[in-house]
Amino acid sequence: MTLDAEDWRELTRAASFESHRLIGWIYWDPRAIENYAALGVPNGFGYYIASRAAMLAPAGNDVVTAAFYSIHPAFISVCLDECRKHTTFDAVADARDRAVVEGLREYAPEICDELAGSAPALWAAADALPLGARPLFAAERARPRPSDPLISAWLAINCIREWRGDTHWALHVAHDIGPIEAGVLDGAWRAYEADWLPRSRGADDAALSAAYDSLERRGWASDGSVNAAGIAFRQELEDRLDDLASLAWRTFGAEPTRSLVSLVGSVSDRFVERIDATAGPNWMPAARHHPRSRRT
Repeated sequence: MTLDAEDWRELTRAASFESHRLIGWIYWDPRAIENYAALGVPNGFGYYIASRAAMLAPAGNDVVTAAFYSIHPAFISVCLDECRKHTTFDAVADARDRAVVEGLREYAPEICDELAGSAPALWAAADALPLGARPLFAAERARPRPSDPLISAWLAINCIREWRGDTHWALHVAHDIGPIEAGVLDGAWRAYEADWLPRSRGADDAALSAAYDSLERRGWASDGSVNAAGIAFRQELEDRLDDLASLAWRTFGAEPTRSLVSLVGSVSDRFVERIDATAGPNWMPAARHHPRSRRT
């Protein structure tokens, strides 16, 4: 059956949601942090930044800051500099990937064989995506591909996910939305408690005040809160993002995408439970159901 644009938007939204869940738990996984600490990094400090940026970090802290966009530059720098004191970024990526395989086999063993079997088709979908203005995706895609098909499939999905993330920030830049404004809009759209999301990325009172002033000038906030127009605009950005990100899943195919959504969806609550248990109930917002994030 041929899908129209709206069908692809919804299927892409579902695939992206399950991808965030399949990937995101590893960034707060105790085993992965222990692997990182074993490389000599005290208490595994900065694991999230160092592991997610491992392939891009050799280009420098400013490049990683540009790619991450909404995370405070000082935090990115201290995390990457601490990593450089003790180990290499290749070692960090390998430490994370070992934890991925062990975690998948422990937390969701029933999906591992089928997920591993999808690795070649997932890489074909990732390889079909354009590189332009997508630095995290480009860095991840350039990494030598492992022989283990389970981690290979996971890394291919992560590549597709990072392409979406790079595109997400490109849309914000195209609309002249700064990092703090982006966090404020996103938190409101997801119905998060007041300013938790931008504060979690390093925004202080002064930065938030300036962000709200900027949003009010554009009609997206009133009386210190994001208003209905701001929520609607943020939804428009998400719709456009889903439309663009459908490219990967169109290449992968509608039926394989539905099967992947069903496969990962059958266990993905477990991954979110892992985040809840190790970090708390707010982290990895894109992997969570929220009233406004389900609106179309």
